[in-house]
Amino acid sequence: MHFHRRREFDLPADRITDEKAWATRRAFLKGLGLGGLALAASRTLPSLARAAGALDEAALARTIEITRSRPLAALHPARRDDAFAVQRELTDEMVAARYNNYYEFSPRKSEVWRRARDFQPWPWEIEVTGHAERTGRFDLEKLIRDLGVEERVYRFRCVEAWAMTVPWTGVPLSRLLQRFGPTSRARFVRFLSFDRPAQAPGQEEQDWYPWPYYEALHIREAMNELSLAAVGIYGHPLPNQHGAPLRIVVPWKYGYKGAKGVVRIDLVEEKPATFWNDLAPDEYGFLSNVDPGVPHPRWSQATERLIGTDEEVPTRLFNGYGKWVARLYPEQAGKAE
Repeated sequence: MHFHRRREFDLPADRITDEKAWATRRAFLKGLGLGGLALAASRTLPSLARAAGALDEAALARTIEITRSRPLAALHPARRDDAFAVQRELTDEMVAARYNNYYEFSPRKSEVWRRARDFQPWPWEIEVTGHAERTGRFDLEKLIRDLGVEERVYRFRCVEAWAMTVPWTGVPLSRLLQRFGPTSRARFVRFLSFDRPAQAPGQEEQDWYPWPYYEALHIREAMNELSLAAVGIYGHPLPNQHGAPLRIVVPWKYGYKGAKGVVRIDLVEEKPATFWNDLAPDEYGFLSNVDPGVPHPRWSQATERLIGTDEEVPTRLFNGYGKWVARLYPEQAGKAE
């Protein structure tokens, strides 16, 4: 059974102008010589649309520019580690800045940057709990300054079969975790995101989701050399729409495995629950390695669409990072590049 939910822009049937009445009114206006006004409007509207588009681009650019005066800005741009170079053009920054999956602000990718503008990412603390020698609350700015940052260009693959190529700035996640001294009982790392419905309208409007967001990795994955605690992108600190001030990047997995706006890190012994896996376990597994041979229940993963060009390219096992991670997954290693 299907139900039709009236959208905000749908009009009731009794308010829709009858087609004959519309045609008659048009003829009447033409007789009065007002056709020229319509022609003028047809020429003016595209100009207004261009002006509105320019203002829109300026507002988007502003979300990037303000990061240059935030904490950690002086650490950017950082030295690039070319060990992880990829043979793919970088995604245009303005394209990446307006195409974001971030349900805390909006389920509509193109609206996230607008609705995230009031979010306040500084000052910021990270709480560390569980099986570690040092737990408690830590100032993020001091942590990152002490640990140092580097830039890495990674392919980014979304479970929705689109992809980008992004220059991240951050700290190897292993280096960050080692700062806290995980013990032998720390078998998994759980990441918890912020809970601020007053600043994140998506959390308030979509109250059926189990906020705040939570994700997890096996400790071996978290300590892999690819895993990154990212604090910047495109040579400056993270804008709000990209997960400011701290997000996790694991490039061989689908994007939702990288929590954004992280406020807590739990080092735990038992495998923890994860956000999307709890909501739809048949669609979003705990592992979630990029694999072209394993389709999502509702679409193929064999190809991916490059944002900015719309080019369709073949999906690569482990997103092309088998050299670094295949050993973690013996059951898939035979298919690795």
